[in-house]
Amino acid sequence: MKILTRGFGVSSGLIAIYVEHSPPMLEYQNLESVQPLSLGEIAMINQASGNGWRKIFNVYAKVLGQLNCSDHSFTNYDSWQTYRDACLLQSHSQEALLFSVPDLAATQYRYHVIAGRIYAKRLFRDHIFTNSLVWLDEEFAVDHINRLVVCPFLDYRQLSNIKINKLCDILRELN
Repeated sequence: MKILTRGFGVSSGLIAIYVEHSPPMLEYQNLESVQPLSLGEIAMINQASGNGWRKIFNVYAKVLGQLNCSDHSFTNYDSWQTYRDACLLQSHSQEALLFSVPDLAATQYRYHVIAGRIYAKRLFRDHIFTNSLVWLDEEFAVDHINRLVVCPFLDYRQLSNIKINKLCDILRELN
């Protein structure tokens, strides 16, 4: 069965991070594909949807900054804030924020990250089969074969700077 991939960003690239829900705005409730955000759209989503979405975008940009892949466009920006505002999830980026079940058979992203342990466990119970996932602790799991990582949700309290470092270390080990 073909999985409908829907979310923000590009349809192939460096990394896809999966979250359970799209922003609670009418224009995003029936996405049927991965669509790039336009310049200023993150600020608009933050304004309309509140602090939770601001944290998601900020933490995503911080992860990319810490990951610091030489072949990622992040290296062209002087800070994660500048990257977030000028490039994150836009057509010239190399990432996606997806609101769909990960398609582990597809190879369009180098890394797949499921944000949120409870969401990940529900996905593994209901949709995803992998017998190569290893839980490293209560918050992080890795599947080297599928280049998949489970991490805490994209929120400062759950995915602190120390945990962002850990996530990036795990991702680098997948190379």
